[in-house]
Amino acid sequence: MRAFLASTIGVACAAALSLPLALPAGAAPPSASRQPAGTVAGAGQPAGGTQSLPLTAPAGADRSAGAAARVLPPRTVRPYSMLGIVWDDAGEELHGRAQVRTRSTASGQWSGWRDLSAHHDDAPDPVPGERRRGGTAPLWVGASDGVQVRVVPERTADRAPAAFPAGLRIELVDPGGDPGTGNAGNAADTADPADNEDDAPGSGPRDRAGGLTAAERQSAAANAELAPIGATEIAPLGRTATEEAAQRSAEPRAASRYIGPRPGIVIRRGWGANESWRERRFPYTKTVRTAFVHHSGTGNGYSCAQAPSVLRGIYRYHVHSMKWRDIGYNFAVDKCGTIYEGRAGGVARAVQGAHTLGFNHNSMGIAVLGTYDAARPSRQAVEAVAKLTAWKLGLFGRNPAGSGTRVSLGNTKYPKGTRVTLRVISGHRDGFYTDCPGARLYDRLGGIRGLAARLQGR
Repeated sequence: MRAFLASTIGVACAAALSLPLALPAGAAPPSASRQPAGTVAGAGQPAGGTQSLPLTAPAGADRSAGAAARVLPPRTVRPYSMLGIVWDDAGEELHGRAQVRTRSTASGQWSGWRDLSAHHDDAPDPVPGERRRGGTAPLWVGASDGVQVRVVPERTADRAPAAFPAGLRIELVDPGGDPGTGNAGNAADTADPADNEDDAPGSGPRDRAGGLTAAERQSAAANAELAPIGATEIAPLGRTATEEAAQRSAEPRAASRYIGPRPGIVIRRGWGANESWRERRFPYTKTVRTAFVHHSGTGNGYSCAQAPSVLRGIYRYHVHSMKWRDIGYNFAVDKCGTIYEGRAGGVARAVQGAHTLGFNHNSMGIAVLGTYDAARPSRQAVEAVAKLTAWKLGLFGRNPAGSGTRVSLGNTKYPKGTRVTLRVISGHRDGFYTDCPGARLYDRLGGIRGLAARLQGR
């Protein structure tokens, strides 16, 4: 994904046109009255859900100053923690500057304007089950109950405002409660008629042996060699035990005596993934040749305790708002170095993700939660990426310090059929026109390669 443009991210952007509805930071709009959130019966926790609100031309706008501007005036909404802007056709781009202001549920204060990335470059290849909308990267804003949006068009060569894609909407995502609260984001909150009817009222009938739905059991079974059904995480292993486990595996993989110790991994049940949302079939490829490192672009204002909520928010946004088959990343890593399973299908298997258009096949995508254009990634996150790649690439006989030739399936940087030499551990920008994973994280990839190779015993 392209870098965020706001001052909080530290990337300069052309100044936006001034719109009449702008308010000073901290000011409450006169129309915004506080309202209680909806609750799930018996749960005592806010329901998870997505509020989808259309963006329209501002009333009385100066046509000479931005005829095609789209806005959402200051508005009180049900509580949410993540947002993004979507449009109907994934083949179109948003040629404009998209900005949001949000109101904190804790303080009642409005934030300053924050920019959204107008180009969401983590994307699936056009394969069955991967329906797509266009959209920005999602932004984690913390618990909020008010929102204001303005999208100002770029100017074309003849100085006319660029046209916007159809169906421009703001998606306000409530990731739901944490696992164990009785509300892991399964219930829809549909009081507003403009909301998406995203969530089923559960994940289907639960079996009597372990209390899992069929979809939950299917996801857990993909990791059955590594963790018992019903577990929330995969335990770490030492180097010798990892080598022995790899030799016993029923999965066909490249033979290699170089493999890093298996790190601990929080699997989907551990972060509260609603298995009823995703496509049932797991998309597998033949091998893993490349690990693409990303940043999620969701901002750095989350705590480590909130990381599962951030991940559930990304999952909900990818599936319900962007219309993908599952979360796009194969793995996520938070600022404290915790590793999470992303797309379902088994952490040790070659699961095709939706993270690097043109190179999703025979690769894996790792998203470090946060935005690292100006902010430095934590030591713990960097080391976790090295540990994960040393183990996973080792399963498929790959040298983390090496390179290899890949053939693009097509994107704006490398047309279909182009042969490209890529590092085995690459940044997203190596395979696509994007700033991802941010300059500060990209600069750490050399150290990650070296540490991963040492962990493999090379």
